[in-house]
Parts: sequence; C-alpha cells; structure tokens
Amino acid sequence: MEKCIAAVATPIAPSGIAVIRLSGIDSIKIASKIFRPVKKNLEMLNGYTAAYGHIVEKEEIIDDGVALVFRAPNSYTGEDTVEISCHGGILIIEKVLELCYANGASPAQNGEFTKRAFLNNKMNLTQAEAVMDLINAQSVLALKAANAAKNGALYKKIDNICKNMVEIDGHIQAWLDYPDEDIDLVDSKNVAQELGMLKIELEKILKKYRLRNLVKSGVKTVIVGKPNVGKSTITNLLSGREKSIVTDISGTTRDIVESEIQIGGLAFILFDTAGIRSTQDAIEKIGIERAKDKLEEADLILFIADGSQNIDKKELEFLRKYAKIPKICVLNKEDLGILEQKINVSDFSCVVKTSCKKPDTIETLKQKMLELMKLNSFDCSAPLIFNERQKIAVKKAIEDLQEAINAIGNGLTWDAICVSVEGAIDHLLELTGEISSERVIDEVFSKFCVGK
Repeated sequence: MEKCIAAVATPIAPSGIAVIRLSGIDSIKIASKIFRPVKKNLEMLNGYTAAYGHIVEKEEIIDDGVALVFRAPNSYTGEDTVEISCHGGILIIEKVLELCYANGASPAQNGEFTKRAFLNNKMNLTQAEAVMDLINAQSVLALKAANAAKNGALYKKIDNICKNMVEIDGHIQAWLDYPDEDIDLVDSKNVAQELGMLKIELEKILKKYRLRNLVKSGVKTVIVGKPNVGKSTITNLLSGREKSIVTDISGTTRDIVESEIQIGGLAFILFDTAGIRSTQDAIEKIGIERAKDKLEEADLILFIADGSQNIDKKELEFLRKYAKIPKICVLNKEDLGILEQKINVSDFSCVVKTSCKKPDTIETLKQKMLELMKLNSFDCSAPLIFNERQKIAVKKAIEDLQEAINAIGNGLTWDAICVSVEGAIDHLLELTGEISSERVIDEVFSKFCVGK
C-alpha cells in the first residue's frame, strides 16, 4: 500500500456539498485525526460504513459532515480509503485539505486515484481511460459508450482475440519444440485462415473509430451560405434559443457563433459563420476567413440558401472543395415559395426545405442530420476504441497479423511467422495495459483531473 494521498473529488466551487478523498497507507488514521464521529472512532469502523461527525482543528469545529470508510481491497483504489463529505464552501474545502496535509497526507497528482486502481488490478487500462470519457460525456450516446467501455466491453473483446492468438502461437511452438510428441500437425492453410479471421475482427473495431469519435466529441456542424439567407435563424431554431443575432441587415454575423444541440442522443456542435461573399469590410473579411478555416475541420456542412431565389453557381463551386464532407442543402424560406433549383445530386447528400414559420421542417432537418451521420443503429455496447493510443495499438496488431499471413503465403519459417504473431499479441497487451511502460501509464493518467 502506498503513502496516503488526498484531494477534493468534487469541483472547487461554492456548492451544497464537497467530497475530500484520502487513499493509501494510514488514510483512515489520518482522517480520524481531523474527523470526529458522534459515536464510534473512524479506525473502529468496518468498510462501507458511514459516520456523521465534526471536522476539527485541535478542539475547534471547522464543519460538520459525513465520513465514509472503505477497507482494502474493497475500494475504488484497492487501498484503505476515506471520503469526507462537508459543506461545499471554497474556504471549508481548502481548510479540510490543509488539515489532511498537516496530518501526513500528500497532495494527489492528476488521476492518481484511478492510477492506483489500475496498479492494484481494480481495472485494466481501457477501463481506466473510460473513466475520463464517462466524466466528459456530452451526449447520451457518449455516456452509454463510456459506461460500456468501463464495464469491460473493449477489454473482453481484445482479451478474447489475444487468447486465440496465444493459442495459435503456442500450438506452433509446441509442434516445433516437441516433434516426437503426439501434437496435431500445424497446417499452414488453417493457420492463415484463423489469423485472417482475427485480423477481420480487429479491422471491425478499427472501422468504428470514426463513429466513436463523433459520439465522443460531437459532430462539428458548420453552417454556411450567403448573407441574409437565414443561417442565424436556422441556428437559433436548431438550438432552441437566441444564440445568433437575426436582422434584415446583410452580414450581421461576423464571427463564428458556437452552440451545442442533442439529436437522438448525439451531440452536434453548431458553428454559425459569416456569410461568404466579396466585401471590403475588414472585420467581415476576417469572419469569412474564419468560416473557411472552420470548414476544413467540419464533420457536416449545412449549406443554407434562400429557396425563393436561384442559387449562385459560385457558391456550389466553392463547396466542391469540401467534397469528402457530408453536406445538406437547406432551401430556406419555403413559405415564400421554392424555385426549381438545378442542384447536382453529387454535390449534396440530401436537400431539405425549411421555414421559420413551419417548426416541423426544422425537425425534418434534424432527422436528416442524424441519418447522415449513420448513427441511427450505433451500438453503444459494442467494443469501441476510445483514443489515439488504442487506435495505434490495434492498427499495429493488424499490420503484424498481415505480416504473419504474408509470411505463410511466402513459405517462410514458422519461427518467423511466430515473431509476427507475438508482435500482434504484444500490441494488444499494451492496449489493455497488461504490458505497459511507466511513460505510457503516466501519459494516460496525466489527462485526468486531480480528484480522480
């Protein structure tokens, strides 16, 4: 058991309650010096037991609250742990932490509680990383996906693939090392087929990375079009609040206005941009350049046009620069009558007619946005890659499996084939944290908040 660490586990801001967490050797002893229960001493309490009492400095009462005791190994970190709940005043929080440190605890580093949970085998590395995704979830789908990962969805899948590879590798090694034993003959065709199936399983996980990223970070949705076509009105109707200024004056929006909405449990980050046109206004020019920059990183483009007028061909030519990004052509002002537009189907994924006077048209637009992201049937419980570290590990494992399959096809020795298979196994064990360097572990947990 390591030295006792302490930190506030709740935001440092005025609130109804705050939780100060201590974990490690002597954590219960240290907590008992500053927390006096009304009845039993903390050191006498069993695990999973709470006690009401007072937080004291010598004989002076600082606050009253509740202390919850956890006994190793049955705690979040796997160590003796105490969580003190007190009133959420900033001064009270600071004072309780000062008392913890004065009595022998050390300040916790970023993610140190979860790091200890990982080191004490309370969770694997993919589960630990899911904790931060759980905390940072911005949509219902992101929350469900993070919970699935925290419950081991990715680990179980990777572990199963790994075990299959170890079995294949072990069979080959045993056949090579003990030729006189009654061991089944290694058939190159069967081995190549088995490795190929495992490679396909990993490729399926890798293909879902883009979708998982959209679920995790939200769909960056850039709203573009000429001035005064209704971009800001559409933004406000989608978000359900007045985020952008709406007037009859062209060029009202000069900078990017950002807002976030939820559609079907998925977060869409809306960027209302300056109307793209030729202008001599220096400020408006900056806004237009920022709009172009934002288009480069878009996941979805909403092109807003005044449906009662002909679309400028130059606008369509401009949008063709972003051919790989899904686009919806929104013909606005339907209440004024929509002209027949010559729109190339290849330029847009779909066309939607809208009007600020017809709320159902905005709902149609929302559904099209969701459908276009192909997330209607997104399975949050499936094994999903959460970050670049995991993505690289899976990608390298796939490459090593392909090397092994190629080596079989080229008639290389079984020793050479096993090297590639073992390389793939190592990459997957790095993903789960079963093989990990101190540098990698420190990097993972440095992204956590202090109290986690």
